[in-house]
Amino acid sequence: MTQAICSGSTRTSRHKAEMTALSVLEPRPGELFLTEGGLETEVMFKHGFELPEFAMFTLLNNARAITIIRDIIRRQLDVAAEFGMSFLLTGVDYRASPDWGAKLGYSAAGLADTNIEAIALLRSIANEYQDQVPRVLIGGILGPRGDAYQRGGTITEQEAEDYHATQLATLKAAGADFACAATFNNIPEAVGTSRAAASVGIPTIMSLSVDGTSRLRSGPAVSDAIDTIDAETGEASPDFYMLNCAHPVEFEPALADGSWIKRMRGFRPNASKMEKIALCKLGHLEEGDPIELGELMGSLARRYPHMHVWGGCCGTGDVHLREIARNVCEVRSIQLQSFL
Repeated sequence: MTQAICSGSTRTSRHKAEMTALSVLEPRPGELFLTEGGLETEVMFKHGFELPEFAMFTLLNNARAITIIRDIIRRQLDVAAEFGMSFLLTGVDYRASPDWGAKLGYSAAGLADTNIEAIALLRSIANEYQDQVPRVLIGGILGPRGDAYQRGGTITEQEAEDYHATQLATLKAAGADFACAATFNNIPEAVGTSRAAASVGIPTIMSLSVDGTSRLRSGPAVSDAIDTIDAETGEASPDFYMLNCAHPVEFEPALADGSWIKRMRGFRPNASKMEKIALCKLGHLEEGDPIELGELMGSLARRYPHMHVWGGCCGTGDVHLREIARNVCEVRSIQLQSFL
């Protein structure tokens, strides 16, 4: 079995976990995390399920869908087991927040029950891998209040704090290990969400998304966004940042040297190089080139030895994750040997 080896330089003076040294999201020595691929796109395009408003939690009462979701996640956990990687498991409750829930006909109580059920489902799958995967952390996933592919609306920091506190509090009560705010592209919303998570007391990953200009859809560069969010939140800042829902051809130009890059810990790329709006209009799954994607992730692992979270987003599945894990683990093994 290939063992994933992570660089020891994973902390930064700006990282709130350095002060507490208690965050569950901090990697143990030599630990790399895999995280899931594009569950929604696989469920939709490979298995024919409709996801109204791109909300997969609407399938939680569908026995056939749950069986398929379990099998998809198991195949991805099998990859982690194969390469000796830990796993950050999220993916069912994206958009299970008040506005989207109301739009889909859920009451506040019904939406809370849905979030709790989503975490319970993930935990039941993770329990099957207690002896196969070094560590599985269960997380809830938050989507933005508005459309992730637009400018993020005019939400203020306070509005975002009030809005996202509802789902975050439910995730905390459900026993989630962490929350991941995914496809965020609006700085005020990221700031408010981070403050809400800190108030609730749940570790949080802030996963930003860029468009074809390699900038957030709302305009800022990734570096400026991270610096601003950290400055505005202080000790309430996210545990770390990631990029998701973009191919490396879109997000790699945004990466540069600087203290901010140490706050970023991983990537969840799309399978396809197509621009996201065009990709959404295809009506079928675009899986790209898994081998090339794995090589690109290996190159990023070589360039940034502090990165420790690797996964996929739209169009990716266990095939892509296996190529990503293979390349990243090879790089980390070589880096370890060089260090020794």
